[in-house]
Amino acid sequence: MTAFTPADLEQLKERGISAETVDAQLERFRTGFPYLKIDSPSSTDNGILVVDDELAEDAEERWKEFLGAGGDVLKFVPASGAASRMFKAMFAFVNGADDEPAPGSAADEIIRNLERLAFRKELDAACVRLYGADSAALREAKRYKDIIGALVRPEGLNYGGLPKAVLTFHAYPDGTTRTALEEQLAEGAQYAAGRGGKVRLHFTVSAEHDELFRRKLAETVPAMEACFGVKYDITLSQQKPSTDTIAVTPDNELFRDAEGKLVFRPGGHGALIENLSDIDATVVFIKNIDNVVSGSHRGDTVKYKRLLGGMLLLVHDEIEEHLKALNEVYDEAEDLEEAVLDATDFVEDTLCMRSERLSMDRPLQERWTELNRILRRPLRVCGMVRNEGEPGGGPYNAYSGDGTSVAPQILESTQIDLSKSENAEMMKHATHFNPVDLVCYLKDTDGRSFDLRKHVEATGFISEKSLGGRELRALELPGLWNGAMSDWSTVFVEVPATTFNPVKTVNDLLRPAHQQ
Repeated sequence: MTAFTPADLEQLKERGISAETVDAQLERFRTGFPYLKIDSPSSTDNGILVVDDELAEDAEERWKEFLGAGGDVLKFVPASGAASRMFKAMFAFVNGADDEPAPGSAADEIIRNLERLAFRKELDAACVRLYGADSAALREAKRYKDIIGALVRPEGLNYGGLPKAVLTFHAYPDGTTRTALEEQLAEGAQYAAGRGGKVRLHFTVSAEHDELFRRKLAETVPAMEACFGVKYDITLSQQKPSTDTIAVTPDNELFRDAEGKLVFRPGGHGALIENLSDIDATVVFIKNIDNVVSGSHRGDTVKYKRLLGGMLLLVHDEIEEHLKALNEVYDEAEDLEEAVLDATDFVEDTLCMRSERLSMDRPLQERWTELNRILRRPLRVCGMVRNEGEPGGGPYNAYSGDGTSVAPQILESTQIDLSKSENAEMMKHATHFNPVDLVCYLKDTDGRSFDLRKHVEATGFISEKSLGGRELRALELPGLWNGAMSDWSTVFVEVPATTFNPVKTVNDLLRPAHQQ
């Protein structure tokens, strides 16, 4: 055990973190995290379902049935991230030595296309306020740094310091504009409106921007409700301090600030599994705040969200049927054998999972127990897009920590030992990537919410950071859809690239999906 001072223990108590948890984290710094063992990349021939027209129709009907019966659905949107990385190239130009952007550079593209940016009017107002001239006049005068400065700096629009959610993404022919936050509201109204037109959404936000979010929602929700004929039920949460992780020196000793206090860092978006676990909802869609399109391009997004929701329900229906068969015939040996064989086929064919404990040479009781364990877990259906050079984790069939089973997982490159040639080869030939397009079933067959914290893989990674010019090591928890959901039943479904339109840089707003 680490020898914590009384002040340390008080600090831990305030954060809701136990000394045992910190000790476990310190041990992770010393030993590192094991790489995951990969069996194979997922593909349309190996674990990724291609939905034909008949199945798509069944899924659509099942989704309509669910909503019509008052189905409990919520849209969960991680939205705490600041837009600083979105404007990295803009800051580089503003803070650089050159007065003109290099031809073909990101800053040059923005300067040349000001008229196509939805926030143009806001930018003009900031330019007039700061420099007495609008962006067109400043461009004519070759005052390019003033234009970009008005966009990103605190004295201007401060777009480089705000959360992505509140930035103006899209402009419409009637002169209105929408932020990423508003587009998420619009999207939810089109596929997640339940009985009476109620649309539930939950945004995870930073403490710093909580009030800003609430103000923006108060300003925009009434108009969005009128536009779509729905009623929004919106909640917010923040990442819990108890999920922060301890920082250490390069020698793996406790890192302390100038006042001698322990230093903690956010555990990464995997910590949001706590926020998700607190949600009281049956079906939950998960989608990043910046993956939105303007209204005229939303057709495929809505279509495939409904399809994924329907697929989730169809798979869950089968899970319920198998659990019923397994547990109603428990005392009848012959019927039980048949139920076990049927459920095993479902686990292997639909959930694409193989387990040593389901092999035919294992006792019937052991197989029955394993099937109940597998089928009594949270369920997710994940859209996967063909890899066309976009960044993101990928779908793989990976071994469990104890090596006894193989199941679909969404992995990041940091979780894979790329020094092994076979792993590098598998990554090179991976056909799909993860666009963060998930729909989850979060209640058991008795209608009780799962404790999602019990289904997290003990994985993560260690990163090198600094504070006040001093180097430190930070512990990142497994990603929300990576290790935080590793012990879930998972189904991969192929979705088109048109459903994936993230705004990672401001220049992405010039892509067709973000234009009318």
